[in-house]
Amino acid sequence: MGIWRGKVPLSIITIIILAFVALLYTERLGPLSSKAIFRIKPCARKSADDKLVDVNGLNYAADYLFDFDPDQCSLNHGKWVFNRSIEPLYSDRSCRFLDRQVACVKNGRQDSDYRYWEWQPDDCRLPRFDPRMMLRKLKGKRLMFVGDSLQREQWQSFVCLVNSVIPKGKKSMKRGRLHSVFRAKEYDATIEFYWAPFLIESNTDIHILADPKQRIVKVDSIAKHAKYWLKVDILVFNTYVWWMSGLKTKTLWGSFANGAEGYEELETHVSYTLGLRTWANWVDSNVNPSKTRVFFTTMSPAHHKPADWGNENGTKCFNETRPITNKRHWGSGSDKRMMSVVAGVVGRMKVPVTVINITQLSEYRIDGHTSIHTELGGKVLTEEQKADPYHFADCIHWCLPGVPDTWNQILYTHLML
Repeated sequence: MGIWRGKVPLSIITIIILAFVALLYTERLGPLSSKAIFRIKPCARKSADDKLVDVNGLNYAADYLFDFDPDQCSLNHGKWVFNRSIEPLYSDRSCRFLDRQVACVKNGRQDSDYRYWEWQPDDCRLPRFDPRMMLRKLKGKRLMFVGDSLQREQWQSFVCLVNSVIPKGKKSMKRGRLHSVFRAKEYDATIEFYWAPFLIESNTDIHILADPKQRIVKVDSIAKHAKYWLKVDILVFNTYVWWMSGLKTKTLWGSFANGAEGYEELETHVSYTLGLRTWANWVDSNVNPSKTRVFFTTMSPAHHKPADWGNENGTKCFNETRPITNKRHWGSGSDKRMMSVVAGVVGRMKVPVTVINITQLSEYRIDGHTSIHTELGGKVLTEEQKADPYHFADCIHWCLPGVPDTWNQILYTHLML
């Protein structure tokens, strides 16, 4: 058959062009609808054509409009990338809700690089925290962080991340010994913290016992704390560091009225398992998953042994200014057996719990701790104390702004699903 060489009628060409333009218009507009933006997946596949778009006056990667493929992308595997071009959303001077304990700049820290490291997963890009989008998502809802002082840091980080876009007079803070509430009045939203270092009850919940050997956990009781968690829309739990005060934990069933004679000493991972099962049973019995979302933040690592990262002559985390780059690094401050306990307990629950795995990415951040730029007993360290980092450097808590902001960036990504 010969090739037809006649001219294509103008009407046909017009139809083809119009169809192509319509298709292009649909492809461009579809992903940018508000519904699509609010249904972003936890992490977006990288693209060579990634560009920045402006959302609410802040720059965000357009690639978070792409679908997330859990088989190709994990938030847990990646590296810290230095990016000084992006300023943190707050500072310890602009956000008055930070405890002095974690306000490292106020406490004299001179280097600032620790504030400019971004977590970059290997096969995807983590959406940046947009405070306005987050507040709109929280409209009419209660978000509560439950746990120890590290969970309190995550709460303060979250409050400071959204605080910058809330006008004066449109917010309030009520601090309590156990329960603290930040309110964004315009959104009728609260961001709360509840102090329960073991989640279950203990004899050191309110009047803290400085000597870990005197602490007793009541592994079968949680109602005293949990009554504050009812009717909360988003619960974010954590418990780890308070369990790590020894190889064994004093464990009690029944009433504290039995006193010292009532407890048994169990291996810590055993009592941890019992305590988490009590928490899991409460969640399964009291949480309606159609109304409440439940998260569990994994353990935040401590960095007390510089030999873990090859600094044989170092003193704890003192004077560390860069993250660890060895992807195989896992230090002695993170207990894999305890990590397995969390996975085992959560995996058997009826109510779905989203685990925010912050352990590996935090393991690399030996530079992010408060170190000597902190306080002790309500007072900033003296010059004499700062000169003795072996005894006074805090390598458990983190400077803010800092690493806990990334934990909240991950939480934000899940909440926007």
